[in-house]
Amino acid sequence: MSDGNAWLPYCGSAPAPAEWLHRWNFDPVLLFILALTVVFLLRQPGASARDRQLIVTAAALALLLFVSPFCALTSALFSARAVHHLLLTAALPPLLMAACPRLHVPGRALLWTATHAFIFWSWHVPQAYGWALSSDLAYWLMQASLLLSALGVWSAVRRVSVTNAIAALLGTMVQMGLLGALLTFAGSALYAPHFIGPIVWGLSPLEDQQLAGLIMWAPGAGIYLAAALALLARWFARERASALAG
Repeated sequence: MSDGNAWLPYCGSAPAPAEWLHRWNFDPVLLFILALTVVFLLRQPGASARDRQLIVTAAALALLLFVSPFCALTSALFSARAVHHLLLTAALPPLLMAACPRLHVPGRALLWTATHAFIFWSWHVPQAYGWALSSDLAYWLMQASLLLSALGVWSAVRRVSVTNAIAALLGTMVQMGLLGALLTFAGSALYAPHFIGPIVWGLSPLEDQQLAGLIMWAPGAGIYLAAALALLARWFARERASALAG
């Protein structure tokens, strides 16, 4: 497969600006699985009103990622794919963790941090990325492995000590920022599925890739930094309260 027209990603061929808002994905199998998952989570024992609100929010995010026209946009723009991967790994997992207090992924924080970094980088190897966009099975393998490894990280962050949680978040921030920097400063476009799609959007393939790198580098890494700072602030607040109480 030598050009963007030859790739057949799960979300369909790369859309032009005039059509992409009409490119909804009504895959019945996907919709059934999403609906079944939402019903199961909403019926979990002890779910509070806040938990249900978070579950609905997580469901809305999943619809944005895989059903809305944004799914099709990721076939055209690698920068849209970068946003997709960030939402999949840095927004959806903490939402699910907050919505499902009993959700637990076993494993050490360091192990999950390293595993997630390995999986994230592996899928951004051009050949692996190209395979994911040429097969539905490979596409869902990519999505599932990214999501599950991210759930492992966020689950560990929730249950380990503050220092270990901050280390896991900062480690993920560093690997995300490093990958973003490499993509930003690469001298050529690396991803064959996006050699053509960006052009009709007014971007060269290299500009699209650089934008994707900047998204990973700044807002992407920033999410993990913000989470680490929030944990640190919460820890300081608890220590201050304990000191005042003592």
